[in-house]
Amino acid sequence: MPTRTARTAWNGGLQDGSGQVELTSSGLATFEVSFPKRAADDAGGFTSPEELIAAAHSSCYAMQLSALIGEAGGTPQSIEVKADVSLGPDDPGFKLTGIALTVRAEVTGLDADGFAKAAQAAKESCPVSKALTGVDITLDAQLDG
Repeated sequence: MPTRTARTAWNGGLQDGSGQVELTSSGLATFEVSFPKRAADDAGGFTSPEELIAAAHSSCYAMQLSALIGEAGGTPQSIEVKADVSLGPDDPGFKLTGIALTVRAEVTGLDADGFAKAAQAAKESCPVSKALTGVDITLDAQLDG
C-alpha cells in the first residue's frame, strides 16, 4: 500500500506565526494555517489540523461503510458523512475532545438493522477511526428514504 505525504512550512511563534499545509502526494492544494484561527470560531479562510482530520475521517468512514454495506448484501446509492472534530484544553496544551460522525445514506437491499450494524462496524474498523482510538467517537447513522 502507498504512503501519502503532507508538508507544513511554519514561520514565527505560536500566536504570531502562520504556516502552509501542502498536500504533497496529490499536489492538489496548499492551505493556510495559524493558531489564532485554529482556536477561533471563524476560521477566516484558514484550515486546521482538526478540519484535516475531519476530512480524513469522513472520507475513510464513507469508503469503509460502502464496503461493509456491500459485504452485507446491500447496495449503497449515496452516503453522506459529516465529521465534527472538537479541540479543547489539556494539561499541557490542547487535545481532541471528541469526534461526532453523522451519516445519512440511501441503501437498497439492506434493512435498518443491517445498516446500523454496518455503520457501527465501519466506525470501529475504518483505518482513521483505529488511529484515533484515544478520542471519543460518536455515531449518528440513519437511512434516508
